[in-house]
Parts: sequence; structure tokens; C-alpha cells
Amino acid sequence: MNPPPVLSFDLDDTLWPVAPVIETAERELYVWLQERHPAAVSGHDLETLRAMRAAVTARHPEHAHDLTFLRHRALKDLFAAAGHPERHADEALDVFLSARNRVTLYDDARPALERLFKRHRLFALSNGNADVHRCGIGALFEGHVTARAAGAAKPDPRIFTHLLEVAGVSAADVVHVGDDPRTDVAGAMQAGIGAVWINRDGRTWPRDLAAPARTITTLAEIE
Repeated sequence: MNPPPVLSFDLDDTLWPVAPVIETAERELYVWLQERHPAAVSGHDLETLRAMRAAVTARHPEHAHDLTFLRHRALKDLFAAAGHPERHADEALDVFLSARNRVTLYDDARPALERLFKRHRLFALSNGNADVHRCGIGALFEGHVTARAAGAAKPDPRIFTHLLEVAGVSAADVVHVGDDPRTDVAGAMQAGIGAVWINRDGRTWPRDLAAPARTITTLAEIE
């Protein structure tokens, strides 16, 4: 069997662990706010800022797929409540995104991508707001399809359709690799795309979902 010409990869928790990245980014942003705009965060801590962002999500369900919009809107609300110009939110968002894109790849990720890059067309397909170029791996990907650009987040079939349009291929020519059984694997399969589940930590596959044809524990197993 010929290898698939296109491999798409989820990013967060597939190529790197995301929880420590977001934790660090939010803490760096909070420290920056305390130093540069203390009045804006007076009475706030990380938990209240997260609650503000959740409230923004509830008010703007039409933007639920766009994590950058939601965080930016929450920062605008934060500055507006303190009587500060909303433009400060742009700089604050840059502080967050700079830290958010400082990732530590899993040990197997870069070697596997470098090998696969020689034989396949590689695309990133992500719900989050990481940027493969800012993360230092952009040269290994032909393109990066985001939920923001597609107007929908995985498992919505529209983001997978957008990938097919960007790559100029049919669903049969793509295999998607990701860690999340519902958003990555079930989403891809429902869109007619082959899926590989990367299960790094020995999780049990959800009983209510059809299992993928292939499960791996490291990206080294893809080939």
C-alpha cells in the first residue's frame, strides 16, 4: 500500500504537553499585568481572570472555536473595567502568545516529523492558538489549519473539510494523528479521514466511540 500523501497532526498534547505551557503563559501574563498595569488586576488572581474568560465564552458562543478572540476580548474587558484604553489588550495578548508558543516537544516529535517530512506532505490541524512557526517547527509543515481560520473547531467536520481544501486533496488521501479520541479521532473518521490515535499515557478508549484502525504510543511508530 502506498503511504498517504498527507499527514495532519494535532499540536497540543500530541507534539508537546500543553498544560504546563498554558500555566506558564498565564502566570507570565499576570506578572506582566501586575508590573505594567497594576490597577487593571487589582483584586484579581489567576482564577478570577480565568472566570472572566469563561464569562466571555458564555457571552460569545459564536466565537467558541476562536480561543484567541476569547482571550483578547477578556483582556479588553479587564482594561475597560479599570478605565484603561482597550488597546492595552493587544500588548497583553502578545505577552501571552509569546509564552504560549514556547513549547517543549516530546522527545519523539521532532525526529519523527523530520523523517516524515521527507516522504509526506505535513499539515498541522489544531483547535488551539499555537503557531508552528513561533514554536520552531514551521519548516516541517506545508500548512497550518486552525479552528480560527476554518470557523469551526474539531470535531466539527468543517475544519477537516478546510484542511482538504487547503491541501487540495480528497479525504482518502489524508491521515490525521492526534491524542483526543473525540476531537481528533472521531472527528476525522466522521469526516471520512483516516485517523491514528496517539495514546502516550495508557488511557482506555471510550466505549461509545468506534475505535481507530491504528493506535500508537509514540510518533516513532507512525511509519
